[in-house]
Amino acid sequence: MIKRPNILLTGTPGVGKTTLGRELALRTGLTYVNVGELAQEGQLYDGFDEEYQCPVLDEERVVDELDEKMTEGGMIVDYHGCDLFPERWFHIVFVLRTDNTQLYTRLENRGYTGKKLQDNVQCEIFQIIYEEAMEAYQHEIVHQLQNNTPEDLEQNLEQIIQWTKQWMSDHN
Repeated sequence: MIKRPNILLTGTPGVGKTTLGRELALRTGLTYVNVGELAQEGQLYDGFDEEYQCPVLDEERVVDELDEKMTEGGMIVDYHGCDLFPERWFHIVFVLRTDNTQLYTRLENRGYTGKKLQDNVQCEIFQIIYEEAMEAYQHEIVHQLQNNTPEDLEQNLEQIIQWTKQWMSDHN
């Protein structure tokens, strides 16, 4: 029986998943996993995308790498995609959203340019990640959170911490 919940933080690159996830892990004691970092450390790639100038994730190997930890529970998973993960893994899914102007600036500051920058901003405008989450998971576990300001971040942290406490109370 899982004693601690598994949480997915997803959304377009630049919406604040990593900042939220790391702080959430500090405040809850759950284990934070940034899938991009996990892939880099384990070289879990399946080629290189010349157009976007980035490695292509080997989704099957990532799922294999995480499966045992997810079964144990208590995981916060951070990734900009969500439909690669088994539905059974997560008790709740948070799709972070950010104002397009702020997102553009954040991505530009990361060195995104051209098609990569435009495609990521369009992904946010058209709610692509939210739609993916709604297709991949039960609708009642998928929630959108605005993450534009430090105040939003703090409010999101408090909301997820309260949800986590309630889940643990209900399941232990």
